[in-house]
Amino acid sequence: MGGGSYSSESFCSYAKTRGVSYDFSTDRVIGHAYKSRTLKSSLNPKNKIRECCNSKEHPNTVPVILALDVTGSMGKACDECASALSSIMKELYNRFDDVELMVMGVGDFDEGDEAPLQVSQFESDVRIAEQLDDIWMEHGGGGNRWESYTAPWWYGLYRTRLDCYDKQGNKGIIITMGDEPLNPSLPKSVMLEYFGEANGKDDNQYSFDTPSLYENASKKFDIYHISVNDPGNAYGRRGPNYTSEVDESFRKVLGQNYSISTVEGLKDKICECIEDSISYRSSGKKKMNENKKGVITW
Repeated sequence: MGGGSYSSESFCSYAKTRGVSYDFSTDRVIGHAYKSRTLKSSLNPKNKIRECCNSKEHPNTVPVILALDVTGSMGKACDECASALSSIMKELYNRFDDVELMVMGVGDFDEGDEAPLQVSQFESDVRIAEQLDDIWMEHGGGGNRWESYTAPWWYGLYRTRLDCYDKQGNKGIIITMGDEPLNPSLPKSVMLEYFGEANGKDDNQYSFDTPSLYENASKKFDIYHISVNDPGNAYGRRGPNYTSEVDESFRKVLGQNYSISTVEGLKDKICECIEDSISYRSSGKKKMNENKKGVITW
């Protein structure tokens, strides 16, 4: 997947088919709403590998995974990402060649969500908007104080094939967005049942606890997380003790790759994360993801 290229006109035409408006002055969709009420087969990751392949059209692909928390109170942030997607792609293609976007919907594997991870293809044109619109806002999750933010790391590590990594030695990029603390692990049996088998690995070859999963996934991806600060979500309404808990849980793993944004600032923050990763790729330097003490700890 990943053929085609971005244009404002294609996004405008697509918006009209969805019954919403498109503002060319801002490259934003007006009146977006998620309408899916179940997991779409096209986003079901069971027994599937997603590929980001180089081509004549895109010879130096930059795979970017945008993973949105679709539980509880994150609806406003998800709507913003959908409304601003055209603007985000335009900004990226003005700065960088060959960016390929994948979108994911992140839920909670611990709390029995029906669709705890929804996974699109890698795309470089309006098809990514079509797949984002198909994501089911399940509004699941529960009382365990986190969501499965490391599930995109797991899927990216074990269920994607990236030409940039396999053939050119360059990393992809994962950006997760949410309002709760980082989960300490993923439930092995639930994960393997949900994802099925797609690459012939023995169960014992997978990582599920967050420290070891990060250690392995960060060899293939630069990993970022954005906590969304909004009065309507957990991060924005639960007070300073809670926000400190969230911040500390991510910073001690991701270090400088953790950041905070308002809903309105998500477009710029997403672009900043991608620019940070690509700047290291272009310089030929190795990007180090260290915490304040210079080590990865949990």
